[in-house]
Amino acid sequence: MDQCRIRIAAAGDIHFGERPNDRERAAEAFGGLAGRADVVLLAGDLTTHGEPEQGAIVAGAVRDLDIPVVTVLGNHDWHSNQAGELTAVLQEAGITVLDRSHTILDVCDVEVGIAGAKGFVGGFAGSHLPDFGEPSLRAVYAEGMDEVRGLDESLRAIALCPFRIALLHYAPTSDTLVGERRDIWTFLGTDRLAPPILEHAPNLVLHGHAHAGTFEGRVGEVPVYNVSVPVLGEDWWVFELAGEARAPSEVR
Repeated sequence: MDQCRIRIAAAGDIHFGERPNDRERAAEAFGGLAGRADVVLLAGDLTTHGEPEQGAIVAGAVRDLDIPVVTVLGNHDWHSNQAGELTAVLQEAGITVLDRSHTILDVCDVEVGIAGAKGFVGGFAGSHLPDFGEPSLRAVYAEGMDEVRGLDESLRAIALCPFRIALLHYAPTSDTLVGERRDIWTFLGTDRLAPPILEHAPNLVLHGHAHAGTFEGRVGEVPVYNVSVPVLGEDWWVFELAGEARAPSEVR
């Protein structure tokens, strides 16, 4: 069979919206992708405070791109309680916004499945937030587990795609948090997101949020990358997935 190579430009924590030259910076960053990528994946925190006007900066920068753009929202994007309005602005510009959901793209005549979820806080071995105590704390636990179930269902939905990617904002492994203060790791992600990744074994997992973390980690044998722009030190990291080009199954 023919080999297929797919280039994925990824970034998280771009935080447009507060600096006076953000429109120019966004136009330059996205404009620089011409000829470099087949898909753009954004790992949340597109804005500084989640205001639709800030989302419009990203929307304006991608409107003329001729490649698909897929994103999840991050904690900054939820801050103003206008996630619905922000999502509408992004979608109007052609951006696919995933929220415990999935999309399947046709890239070079091959299906690329993307499972997207925000993820959430929750902690890692020895520091898990429990399902115990005050209702507010139990609600945090419940939201985290809803994200886990959403990721599991989305990965299951793309299981037959030749290429499969999990797109998150919060970290599913502490590997990519090294460099951050250990006392805040519980608020940067949770390894409760790891079981769906282990079970469904996507080709690639991307997340952001940990600005002072580490670029590369793993969940089992699955590679995980922290693509927060402060970690990358540049606008994008371009990943390449290669494998046999094969016709997708009709079974869903």
